[in-house]
Amino acid sequence: MTGGSGGRRRDRESDPDASTALPVPGPCASTQRALAECRRRAARGPLQPEVLCWHLNRALAECVVTACCPDEIEAVRTLCGSAGTELKRTQCQRARIDLSICLEAHQEP
Repeated sequence: MTGGSGGRRRDRESDPDASTALPVPGPCASTQRALAECRRRAARGPLQPEVLCWHLNRALAECVVTACCPDEIEAVRTLCGSAGTELKRTQCQRARIDLSICLEAHQEP
């Protein structure tokens, strides 16, 4: 989220995600807590939280996607992990579409 910040550090009050994040239940909860703590600590420093906490943001995203759509993400990992035949590329594309549909079904209106 870099729109309009001009590279300046954002504090927690100006970060809309800080107060509106929904708690993540289950196996992803500890990663979400770690990300929130990283973002709090980053707000006191010169770098943006996106820079310092990218690894936790990615880990949380992967955890949530895996929890919501385990079969679909496994298909993407299996079919899209390396180059292959035309059939495998077609299957990879279909797996990505299936994952998108699954994730869309889990979004709030």
